[in-house]
Amino acid sequence: MTEWDVKKLRVLRTLRDRGTVTATAEVLSMTPSAVSQQLTSLAKQLGVPLLEATGRRVRLTDAAHLVLGHAEAVFAQLEEADAELTGYLRGEAGQVRVGAFSTAVPSLVVPAVRLLRSKDRPGPGVRVREAEAAQVYELLSAGDVDLALSLAAHAPTARDPRFTLTPLLADPLDVALPVGHPLARTPGLRLADLAREPWIFGGSGPWSQITTAACETAGFVPEQAHSASGWTAILAMVEADMGVALIPRMASGPERQRPGVVMRVLDADRPRRHVVAAVRRGAERNPGVARVLEALREAADGMRDR
Repeated sequence: MTEWDVKKLRVLRTLRDRGTVTATAEVLSMTPSAVSQQLTSLAKQLGVPLLEATGRRVRLTDAAHLVLGHAEAVFAQLEEADAELTGYLRGEAGQVRVGAFSTAVPSLVVPAVRLLRSKDRPGPGVRVREAEAAQVYELLSAGDVDLALSLAAHAPTARDPRFTLTPLLADPLDVALPVGHPLARTPGLRLADLAREPWIFGGSGPWSQITTAACETAGFVPEQAHSASGWTAILAMVEADMGVALIPRMASGPERQRPGVVMRVLDADRPRRHVVAAVRRGAERNPGVARVLEALREAADGMRDR
C-alpha cells in the first residue's frame, strides 16, 4: 500500500498555492533545499514524478494534481478531527483567530464579540487581525487565522476544496455628495444622474472594480478625478466638493459622518457589495469556530434590520 505523508503533502499543496520553492519555504519557515528534499522524498514514496522543470522554475505534474485532489479530502478530514478533539478537550471555550478587512471589524466582528459575551454559556475568546480583504485567504491557508471575513469579489470559487464559505451580508452602497451639490436633495436619485460627475475611488483593486461595475450597470463609465482607498480621505474630498463617491453602509457609521457630506440611498439602483466568512474546510465543525460564525450571522442580521 502507498505510504502517504501528510507533512510532505502540505509542502506540495503550499508549492501549488505559492508557485515557487522559495515562496513555499518562506511560508513554511523552511529552507528551499529542505522543501526540495521533502518533495523528492514524497515522489519516491508515491512512485510518481511530482515536479517538472520549466526553465529555472518547477511546475506540478498531472500526477501531482491528481495526488492533491485526493489529499484535499484528507486535509478536510483532519480539520474535522481537530475540531472534534478541540471540542472534547475545551468544550466550547478556547480561542478563535479572526482575520477581517477594516470596515468589517467595527461593523461585524466587534458586535459578534459582544453577542458572545452576553450569552449565558461561555463562548470562545476572539483574537482579531485586521488585513486586506485579499490577504485574509493567505492567512487562512497558512493557518495564521481560523476564520476570515472578506468581500465575495476576493473569495475563491465555491468549488475550491480548501475552504467553506458562508454568505453574511449584502452591504448597500450609498452615494456621498457635497452638501451643496445640486442633486443632494433630488428625490429618487439614481447613479445615472451622476454620470457626468467627477468620481473618487481607489486606483486599483476591489473598490475600483466595485465602483466601476456599479456605474457600468447604471449605463456609464465613471470619470476618476481622485484616487483614494481610505474612507476618511474619500469623505474629506467629497466634503471639499472635489467629487462624489460610493460608500458602503458598513463604512458610513456615525464616527465617519461629516457635516459637509450628504449620504443618499440609491433605492432604484440598489448597488451592493457582498461580505462572506470563510474557514478551512472541515473547521466549521470546531465548536468555537461555529459559535463565532453564529455570532457573526446575528451581527449581520442586526445590520440588515438597522
